[in-house]
Amino acid sequence: MLEQLGALADTPWIYVIVSISVLLDVFLPVLPSGVLVITAATAAAGTAADAVGDAARGHAGFPQMFALVMCAATASVLGDMVAYRLAWRGGDRFDRAIARSRRLTAAQEKLGTALLRGGGPLVVVARFAPAGRSVVSLGAGVMHRRVAEFLPWSALAGLTWAAYSVSLGYFGGQWLGAGWIGTAVSFFALFAAGAGAAYVVKRPREA
Repeated sequence: MLEQLGALADTPWIYVIVSISVLLDVFLPVLPSGVLVITAATAAAGTAADAVGDAARGHAGFPQMFALVMCAATASVLGDMVAYRLAWRGGDRFDRAIARSRRLTAAQEKLGTALLRGGGPLVVVARFAPAGRSVVSLGAGVMHRRVAEFLPWSALAGLTWAAYSVSLGYFGGQWLGAGWIGTAVSFFALFAAGAGAAYVVKRPREA
């Protein structure tokens, strides 16, 4: 996969692939968009480092990394807003659609009350939790939350998640090499952040 993405790292297609994956995973939480972003960042960092040589290795790939962050963050916000608007207009239908997915139903039950208590900052944390983005975006639409209440936190969540994911891929590739070891360590850090976010969101809070 690294070799395939490495071949696309210097072409616009890498941004198209990342955007589509991030945009759609609000509806299909099983899509490994975080894994794809990390892998793309690792491949782009490795390709840039090979191109400039060891002398500039520490600064290699920053333009590509910035572009990946902006691309992933923008796609995240757009996906959130599409889900939010669709849920706003068809709340009952989306409730039934969520009910048909055991994963989304379980996530909604565990995250819903906590998100209402935690407010905006918890939207950012939930972006890292499995299915958290789907529950937040669809839930905000179903509950008819105002755009002004939802959009800023969605933007912050998308930017934070994108910057974290791209940084994992970039620094993993720089420090451990653009191979399976660096990629595996980055994946572990992403999953650890997801587990930590799920714990923070679901833990009991005092009234």
